[in-house]
Amino acid sequence: MSEETDCCVVGGGPAGLFLGLLLARCGVRVTVLEKHGDFLRDFRGDTVHASTLRLLDELGLGERFRKIPHQRLDRVRVQLDGGTFVLPDFTRLPPPYSYLAMAPQWDLLNLLAEAGAAEPTFRLVMRATVTGLRESDGRVAGVEYTDADGGTHRLAAALTVACDGRSSDVRRLAGLDGYRRHFGAPEDTLWFRLPRRAGDPEGLVIRFSNGRGMVLVDRGDYWQVAYLIQKGSYERLRTQDVDVVRRTAVALLPWLADRIGELGSWDDVRVLDVRIDRLRRWYAPGVLCIGDAAHAMSPIAGVGINLAVQDAVATARLLGGVLAAGRVPSVRQLAAVQRRRRWPTVLVQGLQRVIQRDVFTADDPDAELNIGRTDAKPAPPIRLMQRFPALGGPPARLVGLGLLRERPPRPALRDGTTTTVREIA
Repeated sequence: MSEETDCCVVGGGPAGLFLGLLLARCGVRVTVLEKHGDFLRDFRGDTVHASTLRLLDELGLGERFRKIPHQRLDRVRVQLDGGTFVLPDFTRLPPPYSYLAMAPQWDLLNLLAEAGAAEPTFRLVMRATVTGLRESDGRVAGVEYTDADGGTHRLAAALTVACDGRSSDVRRLAGLDGYRRHFGAPEDTLWFRLPRRAGDPEGLVIRFSNGRGMVLVDRGDYWQVAYLIQKGSYERLRTQDVDVVRRTAVALLPWLADRIGELGSWDDVRVLDVRIDRLRRWYAPGVLCIGDAAHAMSPIAGVGINLAVQDAVATARLLGGVLAAGRVPSVRQLAAVQRRRRWPTVLVQGLQRVIQRDVFTADDPDAELNIGRTDAKPAPPIRLMQRFPALGGPPARLVGLGLLRERPPRPALRDGTTTTVREIA
């Protein structure tokens, strides 16, 4: 079956759905292809940063988002051996967006999908697996994909945008994998669930000690637990009983002792290969990578979602007018997206690498636990921020707002007589 669209967005995560919605509101025919049948996948990031909250208001979706069950964190507290420290303090951000929202990502994605469905030029195809790229005159000219019934589709598009994550198929098929620069990471993350009990803390629990670390995300009736391990040690850990994880978890957070037995075996655990990398070149003729497809981020501070969404906003603003006018974006225009978004990515990744190396480096899982040392001191940057609270402002802005404010394009008018295409071109 042959189909045609102005822009094919591959991947229905935050970047893909925000981009699809923004382009559709510019009058662009956009097709979003999502390989899963729904958005209900566990172990997603749940953080919605100040810049995204502001974007939702600008799109008229703020009130609908606030009806989604969520929690507001005005401060993120990290428990270290030397005490509990505020890192960062979002109350220093300009109101009304002086907080971090924690909401199930599938609820946010469903909201964006519903908003997109209200646009006449928006189309979302679930259970669509991209199997190849179409080419014409030396450029990518769309994709081939299979649907839920195994049917094959040929989708022609002026632009294909890869929003399909750190293991992007579109990036590989476009020959852009060779442009990736890898920076490594000292840790991987194990994900598992533990029940929540009455009287437990709410929101986010972060605990680090002697290179060991855990982050607990409040899911209402259970905790989503991220447990740090040394890079590449997962297979070695699996040769031992899962009790090696239970013991460290309870040593870090003793109040988990009454439910740690719910972690029954390694079958209850999933592993995330943590990495930091980015493309030296985000584009080729007819195709553009954004979000994790262009730059994989560490889970630190949950900034990967924020950067991906801002990539989508910049892409819509810079290319929306071109696509709405029925033109094929030039290589120069695709390069403009990378120029705009490269330096925020470089700086945030650099800071993540410093934090990983100097603050949260995962220790050898076979070493003596040595957790809760009374002589432990926090890293110098943390001590400085506690002594001079004003120093917490820049980190809060970097995490919550990002380095560049990305404004969405003005939507196309629908009265049949006026268009804003020239204003957004």
